[in-house]
Amino acid sequence: MKPHQKTFDRIREAVLPEFRERVADYLVDYENVLQDDAADADQISASAQQLRGYLRGLNTMRVLGMADWEDLDRRVEEDWLRVVEAE
Repeated sequence: MKPHQKTFDRIREAVLPEFRERVADYLVDYENVLQDDAADADQISASAQQLRGYLRGLNTMRVLGMADWEDLDRRVEEDWLRVVEAE
Protein backbone atom coordinates (compact mmCIF):
# COMPACT_ATOMS: atom_id res chain seq x y z
CA MET A 1 0.00 0.00 0.00
CA LYS A 2 1.30 3.43 -0.93
CA PRO A 3 1.94 5.99 1.81
CA HIS A 4 -1.23 7.74 2.95
CA GLN A 5 -3.43 5.45 0.85
CA LYS A 6 -5.77 5.20 3.83
CA THR A 7 -6.63 8.88 3.44
CA PHE A 8 -7.84 8.30 -0.11
CA ASP A 9 -9.63 5.11 0.91
CA ARG A 10 -11.45 7.05 3.64
CA ILE A 11 -12.48 9.73 1.17
CA ARG A 12 -13.95 7.09 -1.14
CA GLU A 13 -15.80 5.43 1.75
CA ALA A 14 -17.15 8.74 3.09
CA VAL A 15 -18.70 9.77 -0.23
CA LEU A 16 -22.34 8.85 -0.74
CA PRO A 17 -22.53 5.66 -2.83
CA GLU A 18 -24.18 7.30 -5.83
CA PHE A 19 -21.25 9.75 -6.17
CA ARG A 20 -18.33 7.40 -5.50
CA GLU A 21 -17.47 6.59 -9.09
CA ARG A 22 -17.36 10.22 -10.17
CA VAL A 23 -15.36 11.29 -7.10
CA ALA A 24 -12.93 8.39 -7.61
CA ASP A 25 -12.18 9.70 -11.09
CA TYR A 26 -11.18 13.09 -9.66
CA LEU A 27 -9.15 11.60 -6.82
CA VAL A 28 -6.76 9.89 -9.22
CA ASP A 29 -5.24 13.24 -10.18
CA TYR A 30 -4.61 14.16 -6.54
CA GLU A 31 -3.24 10.71 -5.74
CA ASN A 32 -0.79 10.85 -8.62
CA VAL A 33 0.82 14.03 -7.28
CA LEU A 34 0.52 13.49 -3.54
CA GLN A 35 1.91 9.97 -3.64
CA ASP A 36 4.67 10.70 -6.15
CA ASP A 37 8.06 10.45 -4.47
CA ALA A 38 9.52 12.69 -7.18
CA ALA A 39 6.99 15.54 -6.66
CA ASP A 40 8.51 18.72 -5.28
CA ALA A 41 7.22 20.58 -2.23
CA ASP A 42 5.39 23.20 -4.32
CA GLN A 43 3.51 20.55 -6.30
CA ILE A 44 2.56 18.69 -3.14
CA SER A 45 1.43 21.84 -1.37
CA ALA A 46 -0.66 23.02 -4.33
CA SER A 47 -2.28 19.63 -4.81
CA ALA A 48 -3.01 19.23 -1.09
CA GLN A 49 -4.66 22.67 -1.01
CA GLN A 50 -6.70 21.79 -4.10
CA LEU A 51 -7.75 18.49 -2.52
CA ARG A 52 -8.87 20.34 0.62
CA GLY A 53 -10.93 22.68 -1.57
CA TYR A 54 -12.42 19.74 -3.43
CA LEU A 55 -13.39 18.07 -0.14
CA ARG A 56 -14.90 21.33 1.07
CA GLY A 57 -16.99 21.43 -2.11
CA LEU A 58 -18.13 17.85 -1.58
CA ASN A 59 -19.22 18.79 1.93
CA THR A 60 -21.10 21.85 0.65
CA MET A 61 -22.94 19.71 -1.89
CA ARG A 62 -23.77 17.24 0.91
CA VAL A 63 -21.86 14.45 -0.77
CA LEU A 64 -19.77 14.18 2.41
CA GLY A 65 -20.99 14.61 5.95
CA MET A 66 -19.58 17.39 8.13
CA ALA A 67 -17.78 14.98 10.48
CA ASP A 68 -16.23 13.17 7.52
CA TRP A 69 -15.13 16.45 5.94
CA GLU A 70 -13.51 17.68 9.15
CA ASP A 71 -11.64 14.41 9.64
CA LEU A 72 -10.49 14.22 6.02
CA ASP A 73 -9.44 17.88 5.93
CA ARG A 74 -7.35 17.32 9.07
CA ARG A 75 -5.77 14.21 7.53
CA VAL A 76 -4.80 16.00 4.32
CA GLU A 77 -3.28 18.82 6.33
CA GLU A 78 -1.34 16.44 8.56
CA ASP A 79 -0.26 14.06 5.79
CA TRP A 80 0.94 16.58 3.22
CA LEU A 81 0.88 20.22 4.25
CA ARG A 82 2.77 19.80 7.50
CA VAL A 83 5.34 17.59 5.81
CA VAL A 84 5.91 20.25 3.14
CA GLU A 85 6.23 23.00 5.75
CA ALA A 86 8.86 20.98 7.59
CA GLU A 87 11.08 20.79 4.50
